[in-house]
Amino acid sequence: MAFVKACALSELESDTPKRVEIDGTPVSLVKTEGEVFAINDICSHANVSLSEGEVEDCSIECWLHGSSFDLRTGKPSGLPATRPVPVYPVQIQGDDVLVSVTQES
Repeated sequence: MAFVKACALSELESDTPKRVEIDGTPVSLVKTEGEVFAINDICSHANVSLSEGEVEDCSIECWLHGSSFDLRTGKPSGLPATRPVPVYPVQIQGDDVLVSVTQES
């Protein structure tokens, strides 16, 4: 699994998504509940950016239709979305937030 620097930890505000691109993959980074999560930034229901949504109770809500996705698993918690969104492993090294978007074979 290849981890790459996504941003500095100091750039993340609590409960405020930050959109980054890692190896061509759009990722929303969220610092909440004392952890940092990385979730694919594209809603599985509509092709819109999740990083423009609200964060609450370790989930991110799509601003367009209101589907929420668990930041730990990517699973939707309500309609209209029915498919999960990929989530990615995160490591913190000093002030660096490292994310791996590489799929293991």
